[in-house]
Amino acid sequence: MFRFLLRRIAGGAVILLIISAIVFVLFYAAPRDPARLACGKVCTPETLALVKQNLGIADPLPVEYWHWFEGLFVGRDYATFGNCPAPCLGYSFRNSEPVLGTILDRFPTTVSLSLGSAVVFVIFGVGSGMLAAVKQGKALDKIASSASLIGSSLQIYIVGVFAIYLFTDQLGWLDRPSYTPFTENPGAWFSGLLLPWLVLSVIFTANYTRMTRSQLVETLSEDYVRTARAKGLAARTVFFRFAWRGAMGPIVTIFGLDLGVLFGGAIITEKTFNLHGIGELSVKAVSTSDLPMLLGVVLVAATAILVFNVIVDAVYALIDPRVRLA
Repeated sequence: MFRFLLRRIAGGAVILLIISAIVFVLFYAAPRDPARLACGKVCTPETLALVKQNLGIADPLPVEYWHWFEGLFVGRDYATFGNCPAPCLGYSFRNSEPVLGTILDRFPTTVSLSLGSAVVFVIFGVGSGMLAAVKQGKALDKIASSASLIGSSLQIYIVGVFAIYLFTDQLGWLDRPSYTPFTENPGAWFSGLLLPWLVLSVIFTANYTRMTRSQLVETLSEDYVRTARAKGLAARTVFFRFAWRGAMGPIVTIFGLDLGVLFGGAIITEKTFNLHGIGELSVKAVSTSDLPMLLGVVLVAATAILVFNVIVDAVYALIDPRVRLA
């Protein structure tokens, strides 16, 4: 297990390096020059060169990438901003703020949104899928299957706008979406994120319902499950000790991927509810050609996905005894 985790971590580091290099090259291939944007309308060649020097993009592409990569480990010196301690992700082209500090300020919003919605859609999605599998072919199964098909066809930006209008503006049942740090006011934190949690979990709940049902229906027909029944074990024991554990492996895998993507920034959800998280930050970075901020967000998002992938691989072996990691 330990060797497996080390190999996965090393492979993840290589993937992060490749992703950052690709984003760096694609940014420089874009038609918009961030230095010219920062220079303003009246921009002489001398002023443009000074702006590039201040932004740290005066050198050729390979050299600039090496400076950025080196700054992650030993820091970096800027003509305007001074020393940027490691891990240095640079300074924003748009507002001259440290990239790492800006991401850390936005990260609690994205984490709160991701974890809260994950709790909701796992409980309701897996729970309804289990009930549908147990009641296969009956009315409850048909209702759950139909509801999951409807839910999976909905879009966040449509459901979100309708939910705000109905539950906040018209009925007044829920507070308008906002983020308050949990340490400042737990009640305001919960009430401000409750509506985004529910809306974001609608589509995920539908997907997990269908996935859980299909996996359990297939597992319940396996030979080892039928053998357990033939030995006279209680139905609850057969379900949770054999069928449930065998069916949860693929679901845990998908959950790890979904959670990693959510931690990387739920862009549509954050824009719909005007939550200032990493997803919204990435949109602004793209629209303003803010390379340091864009690289920082991509690095955080990719790291979250890779970390959850490693965790899922380890948990998979614990859930399903048929799996062994070599």
